[in-house]
Amino acid sequence: MKYIIAVVKPHRLDEIRTALTSIGVEGMTVSEVKGFGRQKGHSEVYRGAEYQVDFVPKVKLEIAVEASQAAKVVEAIRDAAKTDRIGDGKIFVLALEDAVRVRTGESGAAAL
Repeated sequence: MKYIIAVVKPHRLDEIRTALTSIGVEGMTVSEVKGFGRQKGHSEVYRGAEYQVDFVPKVKLEIAVEASQAAKVVEAIRDAAKTDRIGDGKIFVLALEDAVRVRTGESGAAAL
């Protein structure tokens, strides 16, 4: 199993969800997060005053899938999140040792 974490622009969330649903992803966890990468934040103007935004708002997706499905999931996220502009995000793929469904006690791929 694989655990996929994607940090992407918030306005791309609906497109990503649609892309993942179309390839059979049955669930994900979404969190609103803030951070910065190479872009180091940005400047904005509010009521005529310029100020620095150090942490850029993003959404973090967490998805557990069978190992055989991981490449398709990464490709779907990448294609749906891409805007060709700085700050499109990152995708991390980690090995997932185990998963347990609380209600039934199922474990492994059956718990996904």
